[in-house]
Amino acid sequence: MDLGLKSKTAVVTGASIGIGRAIAKGLAAEGVRIVAVARRTDLLAQLVQEVGGGLITPFEQDVMANDAAEKIAAFAVKELGHVDILVNNAGGSRPLPVDAPDSKWDEAIALNFTSYRRIAHALLPQMVERKWGRIINITGKSEPEGLNAAFAAKAAVHAWAKGLSREIGEHGITINCIPPGRIMSEQIRRNYPPDYRERFAEEEIPVGYWGEPEDLAALAVFLASPVARYITGTVIPVDGGLRRYQF
Repeated sequence: MDLGLKSKTAVVTGASIGIGRAIAKGLAAEGVRIVAVARRTDLLAQLVQEVGGGLITPFEQDVMANDAAEKIAAFAVKELGHVDILVNNAGGSRPLPVDAPDSKWDEAIALNFTSYRRIAHALLPQMVERKWGRIINITGKSEPEGLNAAFAAKAAVHAWAKGLSREIGEHGITINCIPPGRIMSEQIRRNYPPDYRERFAEEEIPVGYWGEPEDLAALAVFLASPVARYITGTVIPVDGGLRRYQF
């Protein structure tokens, strides 16, 4: 299928490893020119080498910095001319005790919600002007097994994105959220030994195995395309059937 992505442009945050890296590579394979944003410049340089062809421009930036949204938007527009697609992927788990100070909650909300909102709103005016855009948010599960500030922040992303979809649809812009299931990553390999992963997959994941970043990237690339024009305001898990709720 021709997704119609050739000549499109994108910003992908958290692009140095894992899901963000896979999405950047998937978009580049479709001919999209990308500004890849992350803090680790060495990994961004490796990504550029892997893709080749001048499709990916690295940009070292911490999305939690006070002026990160403005810097990312300005750099991307200068580099690409305009931005058609935004993939909000930077984030991280934040399990907290009940008595955690406000500063820990503020940090989690800033990383997992506020940065998404600010970057999107910084890039929206030029999407509205061009009457086309795609915003894709990589979020998190809705079945927390304990208190985790990232889960609360990702729920806020879902609510914000749904509301925003009602405002921007008339401009040819869609916004959708993808909560990952158990997707293999550096952190997963470091924190969960192979025997645990195998047992968990057998007992909890209907398809019987942990996903790879490319499994999620396939959906993200589709949602970024003109073909997905009638899909907006949705939350679509990529989890091998792990979640138990019906909608």
